[in-house]
Amino acid sequence: MTDKREILVTEVALRDGSHAIKHQFTVEQVVRVARALDEANVPFIEVSHGDGLAGSSLQYGLSRTNEMELIEAAVSVCKQATIGVLLLPGIGTIKDLNAAAKLGVGMARIATHSTEADISAQHIARSKELGLLTVGFLMMAHMAPPAKLAEQAKLMESYGADVVYIVDSAGALLPDQVAERVRALKESLEVPVGFHAHNNLSLAMANTLAAIKEGATRIDGSVRCLGAGAGNTQTEVFVAVMERMGIHTGIDLYKMMDLAEDIVAPLIQVPQEITRNSLVLGYAGVYSSFRLHAERAAKRFGIDSRDILIELGARKAVGGQEDMIIDVAAEIAKRQAAVESR
Repeated sequence: MTDKREILVTEVALRDGSHAIKHQFTVEQVVRVARALDEANVPFIEVSHGDGLAGSSLQYGLSRTNEMELIEAAVSVCKQATIGVLLLPGIGTIKDLNAAAKLGVGMARIATHSTEADISAQHIARSKELGLLTVGFLMMAHMAPPAKLAEQAKLMESYGADVVYIVDSAGALLPDQVAERVRALKESLEVPVGFHAHNNLSLAMANTLAAIKEGATRIDGSVRCLGAGAGNTQTEVFVAVMERMGIHTGIDLYKMMDLAEDIVAPLIQVPQEITRNSLVLGYAGVYSSFRLHAERAAKRFGIDSRDILIELGARKAVGGQEDMIIDVAAEIAKRQAAVESR
């Protein structure tokens, strides 16, 4: 079914969107969303904790429902879509990957920081052994120049990755920067190139189109923009744009519109818009899932969450360093108290 699609879309609302609802998905919600996406002919649907397999923790956020139950539920209702999972080495393990494979997932996306592809070797190898479509996921891509990113992508390809993604985790890239990075990968790799955007600077669609222009054929979207920060490239909008451009995704536009409006919208606790903190994520180059953590820390210490995010950006914090947020907030509060006491 997918061989005639010019662009292959992976729907990430049931993984990236977990951040936006504080990892509170229920089995019933996942079943409704996954079934509707499957009926809309979306080829790939990612399901797991926002920080990937085994992400449920005090540091990253506790899940309401065991993610394996969510994955199993999604697999059970999909007739044509492939269910995928995300795994960050150091959070998820080979054991977690094995467990997900037993439940029937067909794709594993192995994610590392943009300069740390070498830690993905064993996980990519195991994913291939399990017969899964295996994707290398280079996060925080704005922090690596094109040549370095291409070098890291080449490593993932050498480990066996079937696809390598450029991941704008902070929503910090500009269209010309996306184009440079995709071009570098296309010139270096034999495997397809993918792109994952965040909308913190209102550039997710523009960046995605820039990626496609340079040859990216795997694109991530989140229905109703349900994702970390200000969300991702909005899937139903992306499908409409592709149809206007004469590019075939194979996805039913009306069904995507309907499930966005009738099924996903009621799940969203706070409208997915570019708030001041989402904007600061893109402006400062901070991992999109840090927003809610920074807001909680700001409330605890009585400071402005933007100051926390700006400081994290200055320190070049990356995914997995959520424990820094409390320390940074405490330091800012201490400095401000010292100034006020003078």
